[in-house]
Amino acid sequence: MAAQRGVPPMRMLEEALGISLTSSGDTPEPVAADGAYYLEHVSITEVSEDDCEYEEIPDDNFSIPEGEEDLTKAINIIQEQATDTEILEQTTVLPSKHVVHEAIEDFLCNFLIKMEMNRTLDSFQAEWYELIQKGKTEFSEIGNVPDVYSQVVLLETENKNLKKDLKHFKQAAEKAREELLRTQKERDFHRMHHKRTVQEKNKLIADLKGLKLHYASYEPTIRVLHEKHHVLLKEKMLTSLERDRAVGKISGLQASLKNIELAHIHIPKIKAGYSCEKENKSEGPTQKGLHESRQDSGYKKKMKDDRKDSEFPTNMQPDTDLSVCDENIGPSKFDYKLNNIFRLHDLPVTCINLHPCKEFLVSCSEDRLWKMVGLPKGNVFLTGSGHTDWLADCCFHPSGTKLATSSGDSTIKLWDLSTGECLLTFEGHSHAVWSCTWHSSGDFVASASLDMTSKIWDINSERCRYTLYGHTDSVNSIEFFPFSNTLLTASADKTLSVWDARTSKCEHSLYGHMHSINDATFTPRGHIIASCDARGVIKLWDFRNLIPIVSIDVGPSTGNEVNFDSTGRVLAQASASGIIHLLHLKTGQIHKLVGHENEVHTVVFSQDGKNIYSGGSDGTVRLWL
Repeated sequence: MAAQRGVPPMRMLEEALGISLTSSGDTPEPVAADGAYYLEHVSITEVSEDDCEYEEIPDDNFSIPEGEEDLTKAINIIQEQATDTEILEQTTVLPSKHVVHEAIEDFLCNFLIKMEMNRTLDSFQAEWYELIQKGKTEFSEIGNVPDVYSQVVLLETENKNLKKDLKHFKQAAEKAREELLRTQKERDFHRMHHKRTVQEKNKLIADLKGLKLHYASYEPTIRVLHEKHHVLLKEKMLTSLERDRAVGKISGLQASLKNIELAHIHIPKIKAGYSCEKENKSEGPTQKGLHESRQDSGYKKKMKDDRKDSEFPTNMQPDTDLSVCDENIGPSKFDYKLNNIFRLHDLPVTCINLHPCKEFLVSCSEDRLWKMVGLPKGNVFLTGSGHTDWLADCCFHPSGTKLATSSGDSTIKLWDLSTGECLLTFEGHSHAVWSCTWHSSGDFVASASLDMTSKIWDINSERCRYTLYGHTDSVNSIEFFPFSNTLLTASADKTLSVWDARTSKCEHSLYGHMHSINDATFTPRGHIIASCDARGVIKLWDFRNLIPIVSIDVGPSTGNEVNFDSTGRVLAQASASGIIHLLHLKTGQIHKLVGHENEVHTVVFSQDGKNIYSGGSDGTVRLWL
């Protein structure tokens, strides 16, 4: 070592650090003539005002102890997430004097390790510890590494942190710039949309003003038409008077003819044409049979023509046995459970109806058959066949002795339930007949068809009395208001119509559905109408005021049919999702009956409301108790 050869150790330290550890005014004084030096304790101030430039010596051997890496990373992440303004406003704080500085010997060791001067390090350590053991070295006189170096290290660390924060802020600024550009684009788009909306609004206002002027020009024409209407009414009255006079004259002539007949006045008969020589000759067997068949057909035609049309009743009283609706009966039942499955058809069941008096059920199917079964066992008593296409609906005569069925073959058939034979077939629709219903008097049957019309058929005269026109799409459902002459129809044109069966005129139309209406029905008392459409929306209507009450969405599956129980407080809906929805009208609660594997087409309550019968696309009828 240099110290052993006469070079002072403090001089070596000064050369290693590149600074002067002795004061400017104090110079070492020799104590011997042989050139030996002694060490003097010199204190270094925190701030050096000299012009020396110091080199940074990075400490590459600094390492984080094992096990503390995650904690250090977590602390760095927390510091990075601190508020940007706080980081920017932070000022550099120099370490206080009470901070423990690195000793000079440790600094030298670290420096030699960093420079990979292993032999010098070994010599330094050997001589240093030898001096320590001999007691020739006092630690208080050695001192620490100057504060300038520590400050440089701290400043470098802070500079690195600031660079990292600057990078983070640049990324945040870039994101903010992109967000600003996106917001500006959205703003421009909304501005353009607003301008377009304002233009459309101004155009609509201009069109509205033009329409008002256009409609105002029709008022004189309407006045002229009203005047013509009054003139035509007067002419009609005059024509009726003339007709009455002519009828009176005809009746007078008929009375005169009767008097002539009573007076036995003989009026000779005049024959026109020529006489045939074979007139008195006998006819052959072929001519006789043809003559007899013509006479029979003429007689039948005359008998059919002689049948009079039925008259719609004016004063009808409800049958208390068939329309019991007591609001004070027990609470409504909702806990129905699947009890039995009747496998009656090979194809889907389209309709179920219960006998009004007895424990019988009739089911119609797409297999062109209807079957009457006994309840609750489900034994088949009667099977009806005669339609050439699928059956859509059926309805019992009020007395329970007849059955009306509608079919895809565009006919309505009446059946005798005692024999199962077809009594009468009504033909007149041009497309499939979806629904049919009996009038409470039992003299009329109404039908709804795909041909956009409804018809009222007279049972006694066996003909169509009225055809109801007005719907613009298929008429899917039809039903008579209980004990009245009012008809309710539901159509695929999204409307319900109320008709007067005596005049075949539409009295009122109900609007509100957004999709095709599949079914509509009255409560037993008739004060509420329920309807369902192709999106599963149920609507309740006040029939007295003809206004909607409430709309309930149980979709999106199609609602195929709705029916009330005997109290009118519970509504059942057959859904295409295979679920039966039960709606309590007072509380608004909806209960679900799950048991069908496929689509449910029809559902009906028993007379006492204790049972529910449902038919599905699997050809079965299911009993719920």
